[in-house]
Amino acid sequence: MSKSLKRVRAALEAAGAPFEITEPGEARTAEMAAQAVGCEVDQIAKSIILRGEDSGHVVLFITAGGNRVSAEKASAVAGQPLGKADAGLIRAETGFAIGGVAPLGHVGPITAFLDPRLFDFDTVWAAAGTPRHVFAIAPADLERISGAKRADFTE
Repeated sequence: MSKSLKRVRAALEAAGAPFEITEPGEARTAEMAAQAVGCEVDQIAKSIILRGEDSGHVVLFITAGGNRVSAEKASAVAGQPLGKADAGLIRAETGFAIGGVAPLGHVGPITAFLDPRLFDFDTVWAAAGTPRHVFAIAPADLERISGAKRADFTE
């Protein structure tokens, strides 16, 4: 088991939330993940990482799989202009590689926001630290464990 997957499992277990980690195969995109687990695309909780232009740190946007993050709305929510985060910054601040960034279990605290659309479902699926593993969780538990704040940041 990879260190990233262990960190996600440990965060979920420590929080006491019911969850299910599976390895459905390649799940690098929301569409691939939804097809692999047999759910709607919007039940996939995508982790979109942007770089705060003022802070220099990553900002996480957990959004429904079919939604796109609006640069303007996301910057307003984050309280600073946002730009593209490179792979090195993402790995340094989250501990995950692009394609497997989990919404929780990061190596340090990060600012995070959550798409209200995810609450339209009883269960959502998110990356579990690798491009091949996902976990199922109730949106309220994802909100609590990730520390993300609900916000309107999608197009």
